[in-house]
Amino acid sequence: MEFSVQTANPAKAETACLVLPVYKDSELLPAVAKLDDASERLIGQLLERGDFDAALGNTQLIPFAPGLGAERLLLVGLGTREKCQEAALIKALDAAMAALVKLPVDEASVAFTDVPLERDTAWKARKTLEAAERAVYRFDRFKSAPAPKPALEKITLIVSDAAQASAAQQGARVGVAIGQGINLARTLGNLPGNVCTPRYLAEQAEALGNASKGALAVEVLDEQALEALGAGSLLSVGRGSAEPSRLIVMQYQGAENPSEAPHVLVGKGITFDTGGISLKPGEGMDEMKFDMGGAAGVFGTVQAVLAIKPKINAVFIVAAAENMPDGAATKPGDIIKTLKGLTVEVLNTDAEGRLVLCDALTYAERFAPASVIDIATLTGAAIVALGHHATGLLSNDDDLALDVLDAGESAWDRAWHLPLWDEYQEQLDSNFADLANIGGRPAGTITAACFLSRFAEHFPWAHLDIAGTAWHSGKQKGATGRPVGLLTQYLLDREADAEVETETK
Repeated sequence: MEFSVQTANPAKAETACLVLPVYKDSELLPAVAKLDDASERLIGQLLERGDFDAALGNTQLIPFAPGLGAERLLLVGLGTREKCQEAALIKALDAAMAALVKLPVDEASVAFTDVPLERDTAWKARKTLEAAERAVYRFDRFKSAPAPKPALEKITLIVSDAAQASAAQQGARVGVAIGQGINLARTLGNLPGNVCTPRYLAEQAEALGNASKGALAVEVLDEQALEALGAGSLLSVGRGSAEPSRLIVMQYQGAENPSEAPHVLVGKGITFDTGGISLKPGEGMDEMKFDMGGAAGVFGTVQAVLAIKPKINAVFIVAAAENMPDGAATKPGDIIKTLKGLTVEVLNTDAEGRLVLCDALTYAERFAPASVIDIATLTGAAIVALGHHATGLLSNDDDLALDVLDAGESAWDRAWHLPLWDEYQEQLDSNFADLANIGGRPAGTITAACFLSRFAEHFPWAHLDIAGTAWHSGKQKGATGRPVGLLTQYLLDREADAEVETETK
């Protein structure tokens, strides 16, 4: 998506469509008021007569706007001013972009930066472009007669204060990068399991590396390399599949000091999850193509990082496997040996995500990381606890947990901090191995993180359970692209921290 910033009188903006936010119960915003004055109170009269209900998310197209440079006006309801906070603004933006992409216009001007929030112009510009990128997304690769693609290619941000133009430019640049990263994650998640295999993910990593012009170094460990390494836990998950497992490692070096400790993101990449011998119910099993949502989020973040180019070092690891039941598959009661050397009694083969992640976390230790975050569609218990709004967060480091929470708030891709107390660890006790791979029904999200914590003892580590946030079911079935926004913001915040630290020395 192309973008530009305009600080001139919006009434003179020559555009195919001018998108205007309107409160239900308050005076017009500054940019909208100028337009109203120039159009003989067209907007004010519509509101006074009740011809447009400015309830949150409502839209109305005015196909002809006399006295204005715009060919069309699109009014978007913000609801009441008192209740218009971040969630409301994003809902309004999504509604505006959904209406906009249905119009035969390739460019539009948008006046949302005036909306008063406890957020700066850069944030509002960023969310505007993110919404635009999400709105133009289509996944119709496998349809014989796909619908026409949206014509929209460019957004112009109307900024009333010229002093904020630079901030709007910067915010929009980040918004485009994150929006496109979200869309990449959505595409990978939406692909069927017969296309998006561990080998396919490895090919996508290599494609990102080739397109990066040297900014991203990619290494793919195949099953032979994993066997030699001793990654028995990761390999155990893919034993029942005809598709070979892979460990994908992507390294980005953007810090001025090449030896600066990197921040590591680790994604669960179960490209299809039948549950293995502990077979899942058939109903809804098609959605288990989304079980690589953590990997998809890592890939989307890589794309955003390559576009933004933050001055940090980062490593992105994807543990990819397909969990299938056949004669070679791991069985309940089997004992496997992890890369760390700990043995695990596999009580349930459907608790496989932690088995690939534990070896990936051990592998991450070789990078002497400043922090490690793993991302996984790990437990249905996370959906029971948090629904589909918040990502579950657990960590062995309170400072890291706060940084992740802050990143989620900044990106409006929020997480909720759950406890990781030692009392939960005993649920993983095994009579026959160092630990079991499940801890029973109580606190399932927490005990899953307890399992992973055994492999993250030597670095600050956080775990994001995205089982409730990685995809939608029902009529809106599809990957969401979360938590690309949170992860990208976390890395941008680390760049900002490094800059502050440098200035204070």
